[in-house]
Amino acid sequence: MNRWLRLGIAAALAAGAGSVVAQPAPQVHTAPAQPAVAKEADGASVDSTVAALYDVISGPAGAPRNWNRMRALFAPDAKLMVVTPNREGGGFALRTMTVEDYISRNMSAFNTSGFYEKEIARTTDAFGQLVHVFSTYELLRSPNDAKPFMRGINSIQLAHDGKRWWIANLVWRAEDAGLALPERYLQNGAAHAAKP
Repeated sequence: MNRWLRLGIAAALAAGAGSVVAQPAPQVHTAPAQPAVAKEADGASVDSTVAALYDVISGPAGAPRNWNRMRALFAPDAKLMVVTPNREGGGFALRTMTVEDYISRNMSAFNTSGFYEKEIARTTDAFGQLVHVFSTYELLRSPNDAKPFMRGINSIQLAHDGKRWWIANLVWRAEDAGLALPERYLQNGAAHAAKP
C-alpha cells in the first residue's frame, strides 16, 4: 500500500468515516430499564400483574396514584392504545400513547372524579413466555355504585423475561350503543396456564 493511500485511510478513520465503532449497536430489551416493582407480587404472575394494573389506576377523586408502580408494570417502549370513534370523517381511530402520555392525559380527570376500573371476566391464552389476556372491565365512580358508567374489553399482551411478567401492550375498546359486549365476554373463559 502506498504512503498516500495509508494517510488517506488514517485521516478517514480519524474523522469517523467508515468506522465500525461509530455505528450504534442494535437495541436489545433483555433487562428492562424500568422502576423497581412497587409491590413484590407485581410481575410475579399474570394474575398479579393484571390485578396491579386495575388497582393502580383506581381510586377516589383527588387520591394520588402510584405512578411509579404503573411504570414498573410495562416493558420499555410498551404502548397503550384505545379504539375510539373518529371525530373527523366518521369510523374509528386507534389513539396510541406511552405510559407517560396516559399518566399526563388522565391526571386532571382523576383529580376531579372517582375512577374505579374492575375486571369482571377474563379469557387467557398462553404460549411459553407470551400471554394474551382478553379482560372485560367495568368503570365505576365509586366502588359501591350499583351500575357501571362504562364497560369494555382490555386486550393485554404480556411477556416473561425469565424473571418476571411485563405488560408489552394494552389495547382497549369501550362498549357503546352500536357494540354491546357479547355474553361470552361476560363470563370467565378457559384459561390456558401461563408458565414461563
